[in-house]
Amino acid sequence: MPTSSEIHYAKSGDRHIGYQVLGEGPIDLLALNTGCNIWMDRDDEPHWSRFDHRLASFSRLIRFDPSGIGLSDPLVSGSGPTIECWTQDAVAVLDAVGSRHTALFGVAHGGLIAMSFSATYPERTSALVLMHCFARGARDTDYPWGWPQDVIEHFVDAVTDPGYRGEAVDDVALTAPSLARDVEFRSWWKRAGERSGPATAQAQDLVSIRADIRSVLPLVDTPTLVLHRVENPFVRIGQGRYLAENIAGAKLVELPGEDHLPFAGDTDTVLGEIEEFLTGTRGTPNTDRALGTILFTDISESTKRAADSGDRHWRELLDNHDRMAGRQVHRFGGRQVKTTGDGILATFDGPARAIQCGLAICDGAHQLGIEVRVGVHTGEVERRGDDIGGIGVHIAARVQAHAQPGEVWVSRTVTDLVTGSGITFQDRGEHPLKGVPEAWRLFSVEV
Repeated sequence: MPTSSEIHYAKSGDRHIGYQVLGEGPIDLLALNTGCNIWMDRDDEPHWSRFDHRLASFSRLIRFDPSGIGLSDPLVSGSGPTIECWTQDAVAVLDAVGSRHTALFGVAHGGLIAMSFSATYPERTSALVLMHCFARGARDTDYPWGWPQDVIEHFVDAVTDPGYRGEAVDDVALTAPSLARDVEFRSWWKRAGERSGPATAQAQDLVSIRADIRSVLPLVDTPTLVLHRVENPFVRIGQGRYLAENIAGAKLVELPGEDHLPFAGDTDTVLGEIEEFLTGTRGTPNTDRALGTILFTDISESTKRAADSGDRHWRELLDNHDRMAGRQVHRFGGRQVKTTGDGILATFDGPARAIQCGLAICDGAHQLGIEVRVGVHTGEVERRGDDIGGIGVHIAARVQAHAQPGEVWVSRTVTDLVTGSGITFQDRGEHPLKGVPEAWRLFSVEV
C-alpha cells in the first residue's frame, strides 16, 4: 500500500501551493477536495486515509491545498478564493509533478474546479469524476435543486461563526450520518475544522454559494462519470442529474446511501465505480488480515426495554449509550468499527485494554439504567474497508451471546494472552458457538 509522501511546493503566481503525491499507478488522478472544507491534511482520519490509499492503488494520486488553505500561502489581504484562482493552483501543481494528461476527481465545490479546468484545458484532461457536485449553489426560479437562501445563511452562520447563538447545525449528521455516532470521527472533525479558522471556512463556503457555472457545461468535452448517492440531504440528487444531462456523454451512476462524504458509508462501491471508469477494470477491495482483539456489546433485553420505554425515550437512551461506549473505546485506545443497533463492535491491539474497556462500558451502562453483555476474543481479523470480518469476529459475537447481563466474557485465547496481567477470570465451562466447530471454554472477568 502506498504511504503518504513528503510535502512539496509549487508556485502559482507569487504563492506557494503545498502538494503531495501518493502511489505509482499509470493514471494521474488529481483530488479536488472531498466534500468538506478540509483538503490535504487528512491522513490521521482512518476512513479518509483508507479511501485515498485505495485510489492510490491504481493511480498516482495528487493532493494539494489551494491558495488560502492549509499549507499553502494565504491570499492577498482583502481578497477571497475564486474558482479561477484555485484552477490556476491546480495547473501549477500538475506542472510541478510533470502531469500533462490528468483525471480529475472533484466532490462538492471541488467539482467546480474540475469542470472549469476541463473546459479551459481539455487537452490536459483525460477524465472527470464528479461526486455530489453541482453547477450552481443557490436555488433560482430556473434551478430548483440549489440551496434556498435562508438555508444558506443559517448554515454558513451556524458552522463558521464562533459567536453564533441561533439554532445549531450538526454538520457531521448532515454530511456523514453513518459516522454521526463515531466519537473518534467527531473529535477529529472538530479538530481538523478548527485548523483553518472561521474566516477561511466561510470563504470556502461562499465559493459554493456564489457559483454558477451552467454556461461552462457545454464546453466540457471529456469522458465524465457523475456519482451521486440518492438520499444525500446536503447536495440533492437533482444536482447530479442536471450535470449528467448537460455534459455531453456523461455517465450517471445513482448509488444508494445518504453520506455526502465519499469516504463514509459504502466506500467499496464508490471506489469500484471510479476504478472501473478510469482503468476499465474493477479491482477487489483491499483485505488486510491481522491479529486483533474484537469486542462486541449488546444491551440486555433491548426489545422489551424498547417496548416499555416508547420510541422517543428509547432512541435517547440508545444515543446516550452509543456516546458513552464510544468514549470508552477511545479512552482505552480501541477503534469503534460500527454500532449494531443496540450495541457496538470495536477492535483493540491487545486483549487487556479490550477487557478494561468492556468493564467500563458495563459500568457506564449500569449508570444509564441498562445492562449490557460484552464478549471479547483475540483472533484473525480481515479489514474490509471500514468494516471487519473473518472467523475471529464471528467467535467474538458468539462469546458475547453467552455472556450474562453486566458481565464481560472472553474466550480461552484471551485468558492465555493476559496471563500475568493481574486480570482474574471465572471458568464458565464449555459452550457451543453457533457456526464454529467444537465447543469452546469461556470465562467471565472477575471485578
